[in-house]
Amino acid sequence: MVSIDGRADSKSLIRARGLGKTYRRGGEQIHVLQGLNLDVDASDFVAFMGPSGSGKTTLLNLLGGLDVPSEGSVTVAGDEITRMSGAKLTAWRARHVGFVFQMYNLIPVLTAFQNVELPLLLTGLSKAERRSHVETALAVVGLDDRMRHYPRQLSGGQEQRVGIARAIVADPTFLLCDEPTGDLDRKSADEVLDLLDRLVRDHGKTVLLVTHDPRAAEHARLILHLEKGVLVESVTASPPR
Repeated sequence: MVSIDGRADSKSLIRARGLGKTYRRGGEQIHVLQGLNLDVDASDFVAFMGPSGSGKTTLLNLLGGLDVPSEGSVTVAGDEITRMSGAKLTAWRARHVGFVFQMYNLIPVLTAFQNVELPLLLTGLSKAERRSHVETALAVVGLDDRMRHYPRQLSGGQEQRVGIARAIVADPTFLLCDEPTGDLDRKSADEVLDLLDRLVRDHGKTVLLVTHDPRAAEHARLILHLEKGVLVESVTASPPR
């Protein structure tokens, strides 16, 4: 279940309370997010929409521990990440969050296998264990036959699927996807969105998606809109696929 009124069950996977973010530009204060409440349960697929500047990416960054709020709190699986030190937060992100961005951010001199393996190099896994994790992740995204290919040898859609494999290889608690189809043609975008559907349906992943594309948002079980830093629930939601 997803709630934006702050009254959801305390067992929610992700809980934001009174979340606000303010930036200072010269002598002016810019309120990007204001008093936002959000509860997301495990295995939910939520899409966030809204005009540019409405705070969508800022919200994702706060939920993923890439940024700290000016006010309020974020709790994930019982851990209040807004009170963590920088070092502890870095370790928490590595364990719990998979990030998927519009630009694939693959390293061109590394193969698909090596790109996916990167998050595991900071863990205590053995080489054999890392190989098993990478091969599994690439099989999940349908690219186990391309693991020795370099990014330049892959299509845009395949590169994004490698990016998703890298995001899931450490079995994170949830995925944050910021315009993951924004640089793709329709066919490739649909393939990526179908993959996110399967991650939720078959693997129990929790996915939070920021998008400008209504067709992409329709893959989510619930669509929420941000307007001037305030979260409002959309009447449009798709049933679980």
